[in-house]
Amino acid sequence: MGSSGDKSNPQLKQAPCYSNIKTSHSGSPSVIVIGGGFAGIAAARALYDASFRVILLESRERIGGRVCTDYSFGFPIDLGASWLHGVCKENPLAPLIGRLGLPLYRTSGDNSVLYDHDLESYALFDTDGNQVPQELVSQVGQTFESILEETNKVREELSEDSSIQHAISIVFERNPKLRLEGLPHKVLQWYLCRMEGWFAADADTISLKCWDKEELLPGGHGLMVRGYQPVINTLAKGLDIRVGHRVTKINRRNNGVKVTVENGKTFFADAVIVAVPLGVLKSNTIKFEPRLPEWKEEAIADLGVGIENKIVLHFERVFWPNVEFLGVVAETSYGCSYFLNLYKATGHAVLVYMPAGKLAKDIEKMSDEAAASFAFTQLKKILPDASTPIQYLVSHWGSDVNSLGSYSYDTVGKPHDLYDKLRIPVDNLFFAGEATSSDYPGSVHGAYSTGLMAAEDCRMRVLERYGELDLFQPVMGEDTLASVPLLISRI
Repeated sequence: MGSSGDKSNPQLKQAPCYSNIKTSHSGSPSVIVIGGGFAGIAAARALYDASFRVILLESRERIGGRVCTDYSFGFPIDLGASWLHGVCKENPLAPLIGRLGLPLYRTSGDNSVLYDHDLESYALFDTDGNQVPQELVSQVGQTFESILEETNKVREELSEDSSIQHAISIVFERNPKLRLEGLPHKVLQWYLCRMEGWFAADADTISLKCWDKEELLPGGHGLMVRGYQPVINTLAKGLDIRVGHRVTKINRRNNGVKVTVENGKTFFADAVIVAVPLGVLKSNTIKFEPRLPEWKEEAIADLGVGIENKIVLHFERVFWPNVEFLGVVAETSYGCSYFLNLYKATGHAVLVYMPAGKLAKDIEKMSDEAAASFAFTQLKKILPDASTPIQYLVSHWGSDVNSLGSYSYDTVGKPHDLYDKLRIPVDNLFFAGEATSSDYPGSVHGAYSTGLMAAEDCRMRVLERYGELDLFQPVMGEDTLASVPLLISRI
């Protein structure tokens, strides 16, 4: 707030900034933000900087939501989001990450068939521990691309939507040459497993019509070497955030909104920004009074939410090849495995096992110890001399009541415009989060930009009611941050 010391600034006289909301109308507009993930904190920050009184209610005992950087190993490990998708100036998070001097480790260029990885640095093995020749992996990669291109033709011919899996089976019927057997078939299943990881869902649930509708920013994908937490902490500085406040009811009235939390405490404000995960909205644990319109309830019900988890294994020393990722190929995508090698990016002896879809669901039923042991068993198949991990961490995004899923995706038979419908305000309720971003669903920058959009929509709506639009500067005008180049390493 550059001019906070400027006594002659009419904006500040008109709108003093209180960090605690007691009553709704003590001078300046008030907003309650529900959910302290990237979207909620971005929205709260923007409105606070526009001299609104903002209070943020977060159900967990920490902020960050599905960004969760764990420091228990003595160095940062992201148990949730860990990549910046699109390492470029166009990425709305780039100025912030650049200004904080946070290094990125680039894991892929723009044309990666594996989404967040290139095929430059990897080692795939079969379950007997034999490494798959690199040349074969590249050849199968080309076949996989051809199969996806052929599914395009299937998409154009089918009047009804279908799943990616079903489209691939049609492609195989028409082009028997693309059907692989033996080891190549297993490698193809591994590619499918990685695609399922990108959507956090199984191929038989992903929409053929909509799977490629999101926009990928240029610049490839960068791993946040020091984790995402510093970005969250920076955005949250000075905000009135109440952790351990689980919202149970949102009651909208003509003159504002009343929000009730689990212990019965109530908060009043002019408007509310709902920035909770899609899985939480689906669970109906927050009651809306009056009910949300039918089109909004349908968008919540029909958008898919997938699961991808991380089982982080910390070893005393590195015993694996220094490639970016290790893979286990198998007969089915469910049987395949994927390990991210953090040693290459961070210098710590850590491998991250990343199951998605049904496999992730099944592993969530296990204890943490059993899950870590399962991941280690997969690793021992390919590296029989693997030493036992000294520590492990396990995420549970699907069963955690505060998330109930990892991120959104397009399900079969449902239109892509559901993301937009989820974002559209209802009276003085505004919505934000990765599931409200039709261009960048499932990404941190998608969540961040929807937080800024909701803040701007909310600001305009509330100030129109106050009749004070001319007093306020736009929150989302020209970016005043000096452009700092991103720190990118590629070993």
